[in-house]
Amino acid sequence: MADLRILLTDKTIARLPTPKDGWYLVRDTELKGFFVVVGKRKRTFTVQGDLRQDGKRASSIRVAIGGTDEISTRSARATAKEYLALISRGQHPKDEKGSPRTSQTETAGNKTAATLRGVTLKEAWQRYLDAHLVRKGRSELTIEGYRDHVERIFVDWLDTPLQELASDPARVAKRHDEITNENGPYMANGSMRTLRAVYNHASKTNKSLPSDNPADAIDWNEEKRRDTGMGTSDLEGWFAELAAIENPVRREFHLFTLLSGCRPAALQEIQPSHIDFRRRIVHIPKPKGGVKRAFDIPLSREMILCLIRAIRFSRQMYPSNGGDWLFPGDSASGHLAEGKEDRATLSKWGNDLRQSFRTIATAAGVSEFDAKLLMNHAIPGVNAGYITRHKLLENHLRCQQQAISSAVFAGLGTSLTEHQRLRGWLGRGASRRATLDAPINSSDCVAGKQVTIRPAA
Repeated sequence: MADLRILLTDKTIARLPTPKDGWYLVRDTELKGFFVVVGKRKRTFTVQGDLRQDGKRASSIRVAIGGTDEISTRSARATAKEYLALISRGQHPKDEKGSPRTSQTETAGNKTAATLRGVTLKEAWQRYLDAHLVRKGRSELTIEGYRDHVERIFVDWLDTPLQELASDPARVAKRHDEITNENGPYMANGSMRTLRAVYNHASKTNKSLPSDNPADAIDWNEEKRRDTGMGTSDLEGWFAELAAIENPVRREFHLFTLLSGCRPAALQEIQPSHIDFRRRIVHIPKPKGGVKRAFDIPLSREMILCLIRAIRFSRQMYPSNGGDWLFPGDSASGHLAEGKEDRATLSKWGNDLRQSFRTIATAAGVSEFDAKLLMNHAIPGVNAGYITRHKLLENHLRCQQQAISSAVFAGLGTSLTEHQRLRGWLGRGASRRATLDAPINSSDCVAGKQVTIRPAA
């Protein structure tokens, strides 16, 4: 029977036909040199590779790992990787007695299999997680993104030595193509950026790793900036959609996302204690980049009314945790954890609104520099270090914020008075009732004083 090539798993091996005479090979499509010898009575995991001396091929050897009825395919694959790594370095995986070499007999000139295999992706990822992401205060959302790439996309590579990936960059390029087909171009590029970062971090403490990063071998997918922001002419229709959303907490969340231009993930974790109504700011403690990037958002009149309504609705709908979170929800964390909506219900949400903020800011005459400060973007150039943001916050930046909010509501035109739901939600009388119905407790102010917020005229 001719040799076969399949992805070896316990299930696929069990389904292989038994030959009437002799034996045949079934090679693994994932790990070169790893295969199963299928005979009439037994099926054996085996590896084959070229022993090299002084960089030249000395001989080709075949080494049995164990029967398929003795060990699982996953364990056999891990052992095969160790054996192949030893073979590639000119060392037979088993001693003269046919026993596997163990990590207990390391001597000069006879390195152990554990030493030779080098750091695995799993080990490198754990160190990158602890020493880089956690230590530098990266947000949970950022960490989860990296974890998804490593532990889901590259789950079958966790026990693979980085040395093995570096020596076979074509394998990495092939995986990028596979991820592109299965998960899309953005996920493929993102997961490979994670692999590149983990490898670069590991190479700092593992000088035996090649300097060439295996991720450099891939042909990156073209990524187009998502052009999903709204202009002022689009706002009337979007507000009509937003007014129809039944959950008022989610409604205020989306509105505040548009008015602030802040990342939705950061807004989800706002607490009432982060709001200082007297100074007219809200503190964002854990934005993208971690606590070291914490910043304050100046509040326009429309943003203040939005927050007051959110406080009122939160305490009415979620009495148990409405006092802990500005935008509470039914999630395990107690706050709103999912900002997605059905596009048929609300056409723009999430980062669409962040792009809309930036677009409307330009239409309102706000400079690019001021818009970057309001959105907490990094300011390029040497002059950035001389800008003291908090000195601009309570006067200049608040005026710019008010200009943007005014442009947003100006985009509603006459619909604010003609559209019944909009009038009931955002009309003059509704805003005044929201203010009067939502007394600001001392716990709502960082300054610790009760204040009165007058509705916009």
